[in-house]
Amino acid sequence: MADKLSITKERTAELIAEYGKDANDSGNVEVQVAILTERIRNLTEHLKVHKKDNHTRRGLMKLIGKRRGLLKYIKKRDIEQYRSLVKRLGIRDNI
Repeated sequence: MADKLSITKERTAELIAEYGKDANDSGNVEVQVAILTERIRNLTEHLKVHKKDNHTRRGLMKLIGKRRGLLKYIKKRDIEQYRSLVKRLGIRDNI
């Protein structure tokens, strides 16, 4: 069950390659937001099936809050970078 809720190493490497500057750039804020977005999508799919799984729901809310804080930082630093990242990830602009 834990394997379905988290993302694989291969998928993480793909996200790092797509959003980072190089293959080892996992600390970049954009990479972190992309990884969090992938985890949020997986948990959302899980919760569609398991509606009463409140422990997972709490974890999802914590991830959403963490992603919101990172997006707020990007928006404050560079608004164009924020807009392009939100568009590429396909998430709503609600900050």
